[in-house]
Amino acid sequence: MHALFAYGFLQRAFLAGVFVAVACAVLGVFLVLRKDAMIGHGLSHIAFAGVALGLFLNVLPLAAALAVSVAAALAMVKLKDRAGLHGDTAIGIFSSLGLAVGILLASLARGFNVELMSYLFGDVLAIEPLEVWLSVGLAAAVLGAVRLNYGKLLFMTFDRESARAAGIKVGRLDALLMVLTAVTVVLGMKVAGILLVAALVVIPAAAGLQAAASFRTAIAASALVAVVAVAGGLAASLALNIPASAAIVALCFLAFVLLFLLKKGRSGPQAGA
Repeated sequence: MHALFAYGFLQRAFLAGVFVAVACAVLGVFLVLRKDAMIGHGLSHIAFAGVALGLFLNVLPLAAALAVSVAAALAMVKLKDRAGLHGDTAIGIFSSLGLAVGILLASLARGFNVELMSYLFGDVLAIEPLEVWLSVGLAAAVLGAVRLNYGKLLFMTFDRESARAAGIKVGRLDALLMVLTAVTVVLGMKVAGILLVAALVVIPAAAGLQAAASFRTAIAASALVAVVAVAGGLAASLALNIPASAAIVALCFLAFVLLFLLKKGRSGPQAGA
């Protein structure tokens, strides 16, 4: 852990990684309980198209991916409402389209394969100062938006129809949640890569829910799992010379397994009694 404060690139990786992973974990709790866990996976494919477009147009890939992902998230909400499609159908349509567009742009350009690979597999140790502050600022904005709408999001998560009857604009909250998820997925590309970023949304949340005595406890536990995984993943990457993104996701999964076994061990004797 001393190395995190000794090298500038590790400090940047830790700072960006922690903020982004916590934002992913907090949103993930809402998405998992809403049975919308695959949103992160679908938006990661759309983000791939945004990155390819940014590299194709020679603009900041993170900004291009953010614009494309947010637009697609809003379009998915509209398609779901107006076409009467289930959420996973809309996700499947845009996910497939995003992947196809990304592959098409990559094949047309034929000159940014190496840089595109860094977004596919993640390269948090090479994150630039501008990307760090952009990630920290946007992750803080995501957490702030969740905090401001916490009560409404909680109500809608557990009882959507009652929330609608109580006058809560559930359609707007759906759109907000989709946009916030799109932002966190884009930010998570540098931490875990496009191929693994959905894991940051799902696995810490699933782990936190294993240890949950309340909804707030689940959020706190999920955030803690994310922070420990980022710190441990960076340390493992430095010590073992392995990809940081894979190490972070592996530690998230290990935390899920341990908490699941702990929960099973606590409930086992009670069930037997």
